Amino acid sequence: MDILDELTRAHRELVDGKRKTVTLRRRYDAEVEDVWDACTDPDRLRRWFAPVSGELRLGGTYQIDGNAGGEILHCEPPRRFTISWLFGENPGFSEVEVSLTPEGDATLFELRHTAEVPEEFWSQFGPGATGVGWDLVLLGLALHLTGAEKPEESTFHLTDDGRAYILGSSQAWGEAHRAAGGTPAEVEATVAAVSSFYAPQP
Repeated sequence: MDILDELTRAHRELVDGKRKTVTLRRRYDAEVEDVWDACTDPDRLRRWFAPVSGELRLGGTYQIDGNAGGEILHCEPPRRFTISWLFGENPGFSEVEVSLTPEGDATLFELRHTAEVPEEFWSQFGPGATGVGWDLVLLGLALHLTGAEKPEESTFHLTDDGRAYILGSSQAWGEAHRAAGGTPAEVEATVAAVSSFYAPQP
């Protein structure tokens, strides 16, 4: 797999209002049942995403090791689920919806994250703060579905491919920001901040 080629496989959108919505859409060459299982089975999630515990059923709660937790708000196997995405001591509204659409032997995957974001955080980082993280998640899923190994998270940004992928993702979210009405100055500043956060100079 060409990791950098994975960047071009995703379409990114931003809706910039009181609540911010970032959307990623891409096609996986795997049947919808396989993609659903990869996204909902704890044993598989551990291999490409992170350890996830809890009652993984409608109305149940989940916790991602070292990350967000929340409630499973909607579940329609193997097509769609919605979860609250709560992180930190005083999280505001934040929900993630994943939709899967079969396309023959392939699957159209769409992830939509809608959240209330503090203005000071948004003005500093823009959509890339969330978007780059989700791009890395989609890369992990792509590797998993093709049988490839997940890169080591703690050192991925130090590899040539990892750094190029992260910086490319940051730029792509800058373009989505611009398309949603961000000014050139806003886009330049947020892309620089996100790039420095995810891929600091060694």
